[in-house]
Amino acid sequence: MFADYSMSELGAIFAMQGFAGLILFSVFVLMALGLAIIFGQMGVINMAHGEFMILGAYMTYLTSNLFEAYLPGLFSMYFFVAMIIAFFASGLLGLFVEWAMIRHLYKRPLDTLLATWGLSLILQQLYRSVFGAREVGVSIPDWMMGSLPLTDLVEIPINGIFVMVLAVTISLAVYYLMFRSSWGLQVRAISQNRVMADAVGINTAWTDRLTFGIGCGVAGVAGSAFTMIGSTGPTAGQLYIVDTFLVVVFGGAGSLLGTIASAFSISQAQSIMEFFLSGSMAKVLTLLIVVGILMIRPQGLFTLKLRK
Repeated sequence: MFADYSMSELGAIFAMQGFAGLILFSVFVLMALGLAIIFGQMGVINMAHGEFMILGAYMTYLTSNLFEAYLPGLFSMYFFVAMIIAFFASGLLGLFVEWAMIRHLYKRPLDTLLATWGLSLILQQLYRSVFGAREVGVSIPDWMMGSLPLTDLVEIPINGIFVMVLAVTISLAVYYLMFRSSWGLQVRAISQNRVMADAVGINTAWTDRLTFGIGCGVAGVAGSAFTMIGSTGPTAGQLYIVDTFLVVVFGGAGSLLGTIASAFSISQAQSIMEFFLSGSMAKVLTLLIVVGILMIRPQGLFTLKLRK
């Protein structure tokens, strides 16, 4: 297999494969961070997480069309505006869903699975009615197109670099919110002992609502970034929900570091195996390896904390 390549060509191939793994890692991190907040800290099994992500993607699609039609001179900057709109659109929908449905199901975690699965079907049909059944794509600004040559054989796509920078930025923002803000302190207090947190004056109902909204907002930003590497359709979110839960559970629910470490491990393993096997077989083997590790260490890579 490798006899037909020179050493420099093999090095270039492995470098490109490794960078592809880093892009996949960035996508996994963006998708999983919102779910790590909702599932890890709140114990809510949100099967509609992919639909919140796709809402962000559709908001980016609408923003792209609006800038292209009415503000062509600022089109190169539309993506930054789109990410803000995506965050607030998905976050506000998350606040409403928590108030209307989730807050009644905190003591019945399995019911949240059924309820959010039904919500995902409703949102899919809503997207299909509003945007149509066909997949749509956004126009990428010129500065995101092309690639940067590292060597004569290795080139790095600019949009891939942007996705990685965005993943690092969002990760740092979530870290600050969880471990350096009063809101994060309240979330961690509630996740460890809800009764005591309520007794010391923490508004647990509002903290729950805000936590769910922020988690959904982060999913919206992930959907915005998703438009640069794939098309958007009513059911596109379901393609990633399994990977997202896999990343969060393997890393240890409630652990930000575990989510990042899990995303890196799974993405690199899958990317490396794709070099030797087909994409579907690489995905199956990665899943089997992760399931095997979880059978040995069911709490994941890092300590699992559950809400009491």
